[in-house]
Order: sequence, then C-alpha cells, then structure tokens
Amino acid sequence: MENPANIDRTVFITGGGEGIGRACALLCARRGYRVVVFDTNAQTANETAERAIALGSKAALALACDVTDEPQVERAFDEAASRLGAPYGIFANAGIDIGGLIHELPLATWRKVVDTNLTGVFLTCKHGLRLMLAAGVHGGSIVCASSASGFVASPSFGAGTYSSTKGGISSLVRCLAIDYARYGIRVNAVVPGATETGLMWNNVAPDEIAGLRERICKQIPLGRLAQPEDPAKAVLWLLSDDSAYVTGSQLVCDGGVLAQSSISI
Repeated sequence: MENPANIDRTVFITGGGEGIGRACALLCARRGYRVVVFDTNAQTANETAERAIALGSKAALALACDVTDEPQVERAFDEAASRLGAPYGIFANAGIDIGGLIHELPLATWRKVVDTNLTGVFLTCKHGLRLMLAAGVHGGSIVCASSASGFVASPSFGAGTYSSTKGGISSLVRCLAIDYARYGIRVNAVVPGATETGLMWNNVAPDEIAGLRERICKQIPLGRLAQPEDPAKAVLWLLSDDSAYVTGSQLVCDGGVLAQSSISI
C-alpha cells in the first residue's frame, strides 16, 4: 500500500470547487499531496484550497480556469506548475449538464456541453501531459470523469448531449492509455452513478428533487445515492501507486446500476 509519508506529488483537479472534484481534493490533501484546484468559480476554488491546507496538504493553490478556453488552460497550468511543480496526477473532472430533447436543442447548447465536458477534458489532458513530459519524470496518473450515462441511456428524457460527451471521454481514455503507456503514464476513467451533487439536480425543479431522489434510490441496488466522497475515493485509488498496473480502465462506482438487468421481473 502507498505510504503517504513517502509521497511528494502535485495533483491538478479541474472542477475542484465543489462536488466530486472538491471531495477528491480533500482526500488528496489528507495524503499530503500538493493540490491545485481549478474552477470557473474562484470563490469555491479558494474554499477548497483552504480546506485542503487545513487537512494536511503540503501546499494548495486555487486558480480560476475555464476548461473550454485553451489559452486560459495553458496559462493556468503553466502557473500551477511553476508554483507547485509539474503534476504527477490529474483529475479531469469539470463538467456541466444541460438537458433537452435533441429535436428541440439549440446548437449553442450542444456546443456548450461538448466544449465543457469533452473538449475540456481534451485540453486538460493535452496541457497536463505536456507538463508531465517536459518534466522528464517517468510515470504519472490521469483520471477522467466519465459517467454511467456514457454506457447506457438514462430513463429520464433529454440526456443525449451529456451522455454523448461521457461516452466520448471513455473512448478518449482508452486511446490515451495506449498512447502514453510508453511514458509510464496511466490513464483511466472513473464512472460515477447518481451522486448527491448540485450537478445531479441541475435539470430538476427544486420542488421535485425530494420525490425524485426517493424514486432513484429505490432503483439503485445499494439503495442510496453516492456521496461525493464515494467516487472520489475511487479517483484517489487510481491516482495512487496502489493501482500501478491499471490503465485504460473504466472504474464503475454506481451502486450496482450498470450491473443489473434492464428489465425488472
């Protein structure tokens, strides 16, 4: 098992201001990792970094960053590397979910979701890998946030755009794992299911959340929604040396949803 006392590493986390990204940052902090929190919301990013320091991070930095903007990603990653060192680990987590039936969906909405979820992961990996390779260190771990929605269609309507981006992420991960294995860099995806975050309820009216939560929990074999720490623990494992022989994988953390039959009898 990895000994945190012997680890001196920097982890970059996009979308680290809240939800699974924040939970991952705090778990990394407890291991003593240096943590860089990227988020479009500078306030929540700062809050995460402050909590990371309080929990034991050797150093923590918050940077405002829109993952759809390549010059901004490049500048933010370069600043982070100059201040805390090149990343050993990256969690490409930033994402949004705007629902809508395809025949009614404005092209601008499709592009916004694709630019954030898929192109944002591409840019995160591109500039993260650039820094890793320039540092000349053999090894590293990248984890990208996919979703159970990238494997099966959601029973709720209007998830086509979000699901398409997550399926694309899973395909990208497999290709990156092969391309960068020669450098000792592992690339995997975490596949969360329904998780109690703001994003989970983004397309749900506030007065409908409680009832929908109850219905969803009845359909999950483990009987509950994930807390952000549940998939974050899976990410931490993939970032650590404990998963040293794992690359190109899709680590499902969904309470058993993908394992069950699609027909209830």
